[in-house]
Amino acid sequence: MFREITRRKQALSKEECIRLLIEEKRGVLAVQGDDGYPYALPINQYFDEETGNIYFHSGKFGHKIDSIKKCDKASFCVYDRGFLKPGEWPLNIKSVIVFGRIHVVEDKERTADLARRLSYKFIDDEEYIEDQIDTLIDVTALIELIPEHITGKLVNES
Repeated sequence: MFREITRRKQALSKEECIRLLIEEKRGVLAVQGDDGYPYALPINQYFDEETGNIYFHSGKFGHKIDSIKKCDKASFCVYDRGFLKPGEWPLNIKSVIVFGRIHVVEDKERTADLARRLSYKFIDDEEYIEDQIDTLIDVTALIELIPEHITGKLVNES
């Protein structure tokens, strides 16, 4: 059902893909937007090593939420800052693309727990995080992407 990577020599192992999903803080989420147009947006993310799922936070209303409610298929891409090999000019970038099913988490306690985990990826101020969750939990949506296919590769931009 899903296409395999064409340049297999550039493929990342599953472990490298997971590492990139764990380490990178942001990526680009793509869903089917209005009138069949793709809607892709930069977004903060949290990869849960236990479930293998990816989580995003959002407001409860807007283009992204409307799109997810209409179609549960999505893709998500993360990539690193890249590196230069000594004496060479092209940038080498590792990227991962995840295809999967996406939905809004409905349970309020689970939403708070996932918001907490995502927050700790960015800041370790427990008091601030708990204050934000208490203040914003009723207007915050947590979105869960359940991967069906993950591929990654190392690209040399020459």
